[in-house]
Amino acid sequence: MKENTLTIRGEKSQSQDERKGEVLHQGIAARAFERTFQLADYVQVKGASLENGLLHVDLVREIPEAKKPRQIAIATGDAVEGKAESKLAA
Repeated sequence: MKENTLTIRGEKSQSQDERKGEVLHQGIAARAFERTFQLADYVQVKGASLENGLLHVDLVREIPEAKKPRQIAIATGDAVEGKAESKLAA
């Protein structure tokens, strides 16, 4: 991972035993590959695992507190008038 780009590369090395044997059908290509993904802002790669021939990449979005949405209470008309009257009385 570099900046907001995740790059996944793979290559299969052939062992001595695989080269000797005769193959009738090879379903999955054994060539090298490279795939890049653009990640959204604040997305972190937490880990990766290879299970049963499938690559699992764990991604987590961690938004900083300053960027998170926050709730602001909206005063009703009665509350606004009460504050105005208390300021005039003082």
